[in-house]
Amino acid sequence: MPQIILFDNEVRNRLLPFTYIRPVCELRIGILTIREKWQRWSNMPVSYITQDYLAERFPLEYDTENYFINGSVMPSVQLMKLLQQMETGEAFLQGEELIAAKMTGEQFDQLVNDDEVEELKGIDLEDTEYLKINHLWDLPALNETAIREDFELLTKGRTSQPISGSNRVLGAENIFLEEGVNMELATLNGLSGPIYIGKNATIMEGAIIRGPVALGENSVVKMGAKLYGGTSLGPMAKAGGEVKNTIMMGYCNKSHDGYLGDSVIGEWCNLGAGTSASNLKNNYSDVRIWNYEKEVFESTGRQFCGLFMGDYSRCGINTMFNTGTIVGICTNVFGSDFPRIFIPSFSWGGHHGFQTYRTDRAIEAIDLAMERKDMNLSVPERLTILRVFEETSKYRRWEKN
Repeated sequence: MPQIILFDNEVRNRLLPFTYIRPVCELRIGILTIREKWQRWSNMPVSYITQDYLAERFPLEYDTENYFINGSVMPSVQLMKLLQQMETGEAFLQGEELIAAKMTGEQFDQLVNDDEVEELKGIDLEDTEYLKINHLWDLPALNETAIREDFELLTKGRTSQPISGSNRVLGAENIFLEEGVNMELATLNGLSGPIYIGKNATIMEGAIIRGPVALGENSVVKMGAKLYGGTSLGPMAKAGGEVKNTIMMGYCNKSHDGYLGDSVIGEWCNLGAGTSASNLKNNYSDVRIWNYEKEVFESTGRQFCGLFMGDYSRCGINTMFNTGTIVGICTNVFGSDFPRIFIPSFSWGGHHGFQTYRTDRAIEAIDLAMERKDMNLSVPERLTILRVFEETSKYRRWEKN
């Protein structure tokens, strides 16, 4: 059976800290992860070529016929048609970047063993439309479009569960509820874009949702919350306060008041009550953020850019994050005033300064958070966290003092 292999390239380094613990294709954008999109569009098995230390959790499998696809690329109607017409030995390029190639099992054997692979015939995709992530800020920037595309994919030919009459609804034809949704006395506006509410999600009384918005399975929107367009919640995520144009991945919590806009929050994060993140500078200039690949701050070319918080991180009550702040994985931020705008992984502290968050304490906190949801941290996940601790030590400069 034909296989899809989603590969990481140099784009992976621009998408840190989220790609420390997952391949690029496991990033969530819209309703689904990139890998889930390819599975649904193609009906083919999907595997990975990623960092060596992630390979146990994200293994590579291939067959006699294989589509080797850039993990930062999302499927589209045009791209799928071209893939279906693709000949073995052909490759699709965007400039000099490889987008897709069709290979035999023998060619993959050569590739995996670092042997010389017969040159592929390159075809430029200059006029082909598809979504692609190249930088961190592309995630919130493209999320609204991705929600619309995923909504059409997931709901085509299906009928929504009924919406209770206690809710106030505009544009009901653009609202889709999966089974088990609990929603009463909420306001939903689907006129500005689709609203997808996943299985067993809960929308509490007084919540206001303005599409396009996507709520994952078992997600919760708290009382009086305001969700604006371009917002996605992953499975088992909680959102309160005001959220706009933001991706909150699975199992993370922003349960209380505070503003979050043009941001991405990793899995298993917790934002304390009153936490807010700026997404617009007072002088309206372009936002600069940390570039892991070049190890410098760079301009995003965007006026709106908020908080990017890596997995397993958390912050205390009333934490304030400045425009374009990047927080690594396994951090604990607290205290008054704004902390620095680049907080390395395994940092403990705030504006007053940081020290190293010991791995045993970080993992203990993760275990406690997961126990609350009847889940546990696997051995491979623990090993991944320890590997990232070593890899990110160069950013914790206080360790060298």
